Amino acid sequence: MKLEKLKAFIESETPKLMKTSKTPGLSISIIINGEKAYMEAFGARDLESNAPATPNTLYGVGSCTKSMTALAIMQLAEEGKINLEDPVEKYVPLKIGFKENPIRIHHLLSHSSGIPSLNTAVISLRKATGIREDYTPLSSMEDFYRYVNAAEGEIVAKPGERYFYLNAGYTILGDIIERVSGLEYHQYIKKKILEPLKMFRSTFLKEEFEKESDKMTPYWKDKDGNPRKVKMPFDKLIHAAGGLVSSVNEFSNYIIASMNYGEFDGVKLASKESIMEMQKIHIERPRTYYGREGYGYGWGVIEDFYGRKIIHHSG
Repeated sequence: MKLEKLKAFIESETPKLMKTSKTPGLSISIIINGEKAYMEAFGARDLESNAPATPNTLYGVGSCTKSMTALAIMQLAEEGKINLEDPVEKYVPLKIGFKENPIRIHHLLSHSSGIPSLNTAVISLRKATGIREDYTPLSSMEDFYRYVNAAEGEIVAKPGERYFYLNAGYTILGDIIERVSGLEYHQYIKKKILEPLKMFRSTFLKEEFEKESDKMTPYWKDKDGNPRKVKMPFDKLIHAAGGLVSSVNEFSNYIIASMNYGEFDGVKLASKESIMEMQKIHIERPRTYYGREGYGYGWGVIEDFYGRKIIHHSG
């Protein structure tokens, strides 16, 4: 589909979809051949003021953060500071799993640890947004490891055998990044990824988000599907699994680098080999619609979608 035809389709259909889904506002970016070919925004970034959304409006990108966490791990591996085959317990107090077949960094990256969802992200999001009080004691990394280690009986497969999407795995990877690099997770990502990509407004921090004028107001759908204003979720336990705030304009720089084997505007974030490793299937997903489909390191992968390889992730 030619760009002009695609633009016409987007600008015709997006308002209809927003009305049906009761979406207050959204921003779109299309990248073609390493260039930002189209950026547009629809609706409001804040319903009370009716301030318009723009391509520079800051949004929470959710689980699209995971590929940045995976990239940080690959950077540290290239520096020889970690090995993807190292048992996770070498770095952090994770006691859960099989002694003869331990959970390794590779397994957390690919959601193949054998641990099903433990709802750590849901608990943290509920607390941070004020949607619902949750009395699960999960307010520190110490709480987090107690909670995860207590789930020994929840393991349903040996590491590497089955795919189970696990937000907690990426929280652990974020902790490994901190312990190995000596930096806070948000500091490492800012220094090694965001600043080299000229993503200067993108952040994990509440105070940096709040000082911005072009930012979205977060909403949660109530039982009738109508948007209800909530607090923006800023919580250290969410950072590595889904805590980044960015705009489609800035996040496009990261997508361009990911499409260009780690390079953006003359800056190289990682080797081509590391990026290719992130973007290949390490564990297959069952019940797929598109043939061979699975998860890489921080990215979903569809091997053959009508003749094209698709690298993707939802937020």
